[in-house]
Amino acid sequence: MAMTMNGEVQLPASREAVWARLNDPEVLKACIPGCEELTRIDASEFQAVARMKVGPVSARFKGKVTLSDLDPPNGYRISGEGEGGVAGFARGDATVVLTDHDGGTLLKYDVEAQTGGKLAQLGQRLIGGTAKKLADEFFANFAKAIQG
Repeated sequence: MAMTMNGEVQLPASREAVWARLNDPEVLKACIPGCEELTRIDASEFQAVARMKVGPVSARFKGKVTLSDLDPPNGYRISGEGEGGVAGFARGDATVVLTDHDGGTLLKYDVEAQTGGKLAQLGQRLIGGTAKKLADEFFANFAKAIQG
């Protein structure tokens, strides 16, 4: 099942500060809902483990996150893929763009994601609602990390 999502969030920090935190594995680990591990493999790749619950399906996903199209401090493309055993798989790409706005930084994102296995059987509405909730939670956590 494929889906798209986009949004934006105003952050009270410079593009350079936002960029630095978007590339810091400790900050990302603290902000990603359910993230148990996020380990840098090299300059543009991380290994990740996250526990997720989507409706009645709960799984521990293991996978990798790759950063590409790096344009510091203006944005990048972040791609992730994870396997959740019998729950299925999830893959996604997000384009992140940072611009100066109202004395801080406006972060815009466009996401394309795919799920398969039991996750895909849950239906677009449940998957979409959960994805939106996770994105909102990530950006709320990220805004707190920027401020403190």
